[in-house]
Amino acid sequence: MQYHTMPANALRSAKELTLPIDTLVQGRMTEELKYAVDGYFEIESIRFDVPILTFQHGVRLSGRFLGPTDVAYDAISERARPNGYLIFFRKEDAEQVIYAAQGTLPKTKPRWRLAGILFVATVLSVFITYGLTADLTIDWRLGLGYAVPLMTILLAHELGHFFVARRNRMAVSPPYFIPLPIISLGTLGAVIVMRTPPKNRKKLLQMGAAGPLAGLVFAIPILWYGLSISYIGHLPVGESYMLEGNSLLYAGLKWLQFGRFLPAAGLDVMLSPVAFAGWVGLLVTALNLIPAGQLDGGHAAYTLFGPRIRWFNYVLIAILLALSFRFTGWLIWVGLLILFGWRHAVPMDDITPLDGKHKALAILLLLLAVLLFMPSPMTIVNP
Repeated sequence: MQYHTMPANALRSAKELTLPIDTLVQGRMTEELKYAVDGYFEIESIRFDVPILTFQHGVRLSGRFLGPTDVAYDAISERARPNGYLIFFRKEDAEQVIYAAQGTLPKTKPRWRLAGILFVATVLSVFITYGLTADLTIDWRLGLGYAVPLMTILLAHELGHFFVARRNRMAVSPPYFIPLPIISLGTLGAVIVMRTPPKNRKKLLQMGAAGPLAGLVFAIPILWYGLSISYIGHLPVGESYMLEGNSLLYAGLKWLQFGRFLPAAGLDVMLSPVAFAGWVGLLVTALNLIPAGQLDGGHAAYTLFGPRIRWFNYVLIAILLALSFRFTGWLIWVGLLILFGWRHAVPMDDITPLDGKHKALAILLLLLAVLLFMPSPMTIVNP
């Protein structure tokens, strides 16, 4: 599962003032900020010692913008930078607000050795999970047939996030893969930590979209090939077995390959290791596209709808609670949504809306979330 988290101290600065701003300093800061916003923002009021993120002594300017906010953000930030200010654009109720705080954003400290160790451990984990036989020997063909395509999909997903974030000058960690041998699928995906907020919604969306799109570029062909070397067989009779979940996309690919919707009439696809890896790739992407919190789908929803998307978390919790009667694993996700689903990655400029092509990209991600969603990812069928 892909989470993008911002540590609580992500914006703390050694330069941050620890005492209330005195009158003399207020006068100097007022003149500096008036110069910074001149021609781009008309100030109606100024308040000092206003918290913004972890800065306790920010300056709040309320008023109205005189032109496009994306142009204003670049210009105001450039003017304010020599005096050590970070600039934040916010909309509070119907009011347009600029926050200014003196400090610096932390630089990324990538832990490449840890990332490499976790990647190798995850490769071994997924290999053992699928390659371990009932008599506790290793079937290399099965293990490699599952591990290689699955790790290709997951690595493409994470590197999509990483390289687009770096291109957009976002301080992020390398991907930290999470091994989970024997249990479940052999991995819980990976985590990339955002150490600083993105500049605007467009850059947040680009980073969020890059992962699932890059993963699907590999997952769909891998699944298609895997289905081509799979076969239709009879489901077991008189014994328990597991059925993988169907999504609209997965069901459609099976229909294109075999000319029927499956499972049906006691028949289903007997998945090759490659096909199962492709299916897992779709499942991981679907979970990442849930439109909540700092998941990829949460980024898409937030950049499109802004802070008001938080109410949708209640809808998601209700839906997953209902689905948990079919698949109890959703209860874990309900817990995650309750704990983390309200927190979004808020950009520095949280006013400038998406342009047309980026709105289309956000809508595409939400459409993919619907096409990939599996109401019951795994079902145990008992005789």
